[in-house]
Amino acid sequence: MTDMGITGYGAYMPRQRLNRRAIAEAHRWMAPALKAQAKGARAFASWDEDPVTMAVEAGRDALGGVTDAAPATLSFASTRAPYTDLQHSAIIAGALGLPPSMASMDLGASQRAGTSGLLQSLRGGQSSLFIASDAPLGKPASVQEMAFGAGAAAFLTGTENVAAKFLGGATVTANFVGHFRGASQRFDYYWEDRWIRDEGYGKLAPAAIKAALADAEVTMGDIDHFAMPSLLRGGAKATIRAMGYDGAVADDLAAECGYAGAAHAPLMLAAVLEQAKPGERILVVGFGQGADAIVLEATDAIQDARPARGVSGALARSVPSDSYLRMLSFAELIDLEWGMRSEKDAKTALTEQYRSAPQVASFNAGRCAACGTIQFPQLEVCVNPACRAPAAQFTPVSLVDEAAAIMTYTADWLTYHPAPPLYVGFVQFANGARVLMEIVDVGPDGVEVADPVSMVFRVKEKDRKRGYNRYFWKATPA
Repeated sequence: MTDMGITGYGAYMPRQRLNRRAIAEAHRWMAPALKAQAKGARAFASWDEDPVTMAVEAGRDALGGVTDAAPATLSFASTRAPYTDLQHSAIIAGALGLPPSMASMDLGASQRAGTSGLLQSLRGGQSSLFIASDAPLGKPASVQEMAFGAGAAAFLTGTENVAAKFLGGATVTANFVGHFRGASQRFDYYWEDRWIRDEGYGKLAPAAIKAALADAEVTMGDIDHFAMPSLLRGGAKATIRAMGYDGAVADDLAAECGYAGAAHAPLMLAAVLEQAKPGERILVVGFGQGADAIVLEATDAIQDARPARGVSGALARSVPSDSYLRMLSFAELIDLEWGMRSEKDAKTALTEQYRSAPQVASFNAGRCAACGTIQFPQLEVCVNPACRAPAAQFTPVSLVDEAAAIMTYTADWLTYHPAPPLYVGFVQFANGARVLMEIVDVGPDGVEVADPVSMVFRVKEKDRKRGYNRYFWKATPA
C-alpha cells in the first residue's frame, strides 16, 4: 500500500506586530490586571488582510510557485472567513492559478476545523491542498485580545515525495461548549476556565490521542514532538499530564504571533516540520467540540520539503507597530472620521470581475507573440506602437513570483486610505512589465526607488454598504 502523507507545506502571518504592553497600557485605567499578560507581541491583520488573503499567501508558500501538477482538491478552514454564503476556496483557487476542474470545499464553525480538515485530506487518498487561516477577534480589554494573533498554514498531501508519513488519526466528537459565538455576534462568549481545562483538555483530548495512537500502532513514548494549541492557560498541560508525556513540546508561538484560532494547530505543525528529522514522530492535536489527533512520521524527504518562508520566515518578516488604535481601526472596532473623501461608493461590477478573472485574480500579464512586449492589463492590441498586434496573439505570463523593484513612488496623505499614507507607484518587473501598484506594509523608514518588492494578494477595496471585498495584488517591500 502506498504511503499517504504531507508532501509540502507553507505558512503566513501578518507582518503587523503590536507589543502587548501597548494594549495593556491602553486599558490600564480600568483593567490593570492585563499587565500580567503584556509579554511579547501579537500579529494582527492589516485593513486589507483577511483569512482569504492569508490563505493565498500560505498556499503560495506550500506550492513553491509550481501549479502545473495541481492537487485534485482544495479545502479551506476558518472561523472568521468574510462571507456566510460565498465559497472562499473558489477565491483562493483563482488567486493561486489552480484549474477550475479541481474540487473545493470550505470548513468552519469549530476551533478544530484546522485539524479536522487536515485529517480528512490525509485520509482522502488523493492529492490535495488544505489551508487553515484565521484571525480571531477579541473584545477590547479582554484576555483574548491580548492572546489572539492571526495566521495561516497550508499543506499539500499525496503519495509522492512524502515528507511526513500519515501513521494514523482519530476524532472524538462531543457537544462540549467551552465557548461560542452566535451568528449575529462579533465576539465569542467563554465559559469557566477550570471546567474547560479539566473536562475538555483533561478528558476529551486524551481520548482522541489514545485512539489515534492505537490507529497508528505506536505509544506515547514513541512521540518525539507534541503540538497542541490552547488559548486557555494550562489547557495543553492538562492533556500532557493526563497522557504522561515527557517529550518535546512544540512552541505555542505566543511570543511573536499569538493564538490564530483554527489555524493555530496547523501553524504549530508547520513549525515542527521545519525542525523534524527523518524518523521522528509528531502528534498534533486540535480541540473544539471534541478533539482531533494526528500522528505523522518525518521521512528522508523532510529537508527538501522545507518552504521558502515557513513559520520561521513569517515570524522574522515583522513590521513593529506601537499603535493600539491602529489595530482597532484595521479590525473595524472603532469608527474614525475619515472625511468626505471616504464616502465614495465601492460597488464591484461582478460581471466584469468574472470576465477579467484570468488576468486580475492570478495577476497574469500578456506577452505579445509578435514583438515579445509584456503588458498588464492586457489591452485589445499590443502597447508597442511599432507592433500593435491583436490580443489574440498574447500568451499569459504570471507576475506573481516575478522579480520586481520600485521605479517611482509617492506617499499620499490627501487621498482617503485606511492606513495612511497611501504608498503608490510604478513597479518595474524583471521581465519588462511595468504596473502602477499600491505598496503595503511599509515600515517607519519608508521605501526608496530601486527597492526590491514582492507581490501579495490583498483586499483592494471594501464595499461596506453591501459587505463585499474586491481582491487584487499589491507590492510589499521584499
